[in-house]
Amino acid sequence: MSSINYDLTKIKGFVFDVDGVLSPSTIPLGDDGYPRRMVNIKDGYALQLAVKKGYKIAIITGGKGIAFEARFESLGISDIFTGASKKLPVLLEWMSKENLRPEEVAYMGDDIPDLQCMRHVGLPCSPYDACWEAKESSIFISKFSGGYGCGRDLLEQIMKAQDHWLSDHEAFGW
Repeated sequence: MSSINYDLTKIKGFVFDVDGVLSPSTIPLGDDGYPRRMVNIKDGYALQLAVKKGYKIAIITGGKGIAFEARFESLGISDIFTGASKKLPVLLEWMSKENLRPEEVAYMGDDIPDLQCMRHVGLPCSPYDACWEAKESSIFISKFSGGYGCGRDLLEQIMKAQDHWLSDHEAFGW
């Protein structure tokens, strides 16, 4: 049984921010001045399974980084938009390209730059430690903080509602 108050059978696409969602909001800086992001293995497992099950997944982030781009590509995600200073135009273009209606999309964001996108989709979501404006705009607030499994929480609940979680042999490998 899901804790999300939405018709989860409608969801065909997921969009995730990176910093504060798929990585913790505290990011160490290297000596070169570039951020070093952590990722959650359980989020990664759920993301790659969702790709295998045919869900459309996009990453839209203001951040840049070869390492995290490579991470998401290794999970099968091809729609990775970095350096997005304005996220809504990127979201709208991606939804148009993928032929997705707002009610078919879940967006997980944690801060002010995500609000326009969150208000444009059917299922706006946030991690437990998101800013209050993001939480106020969310239908679903994960019990997990950013970088600590909130992506998995969302993906797992929707895939279970659609009978795609642990439904066949693809679930038991990478």
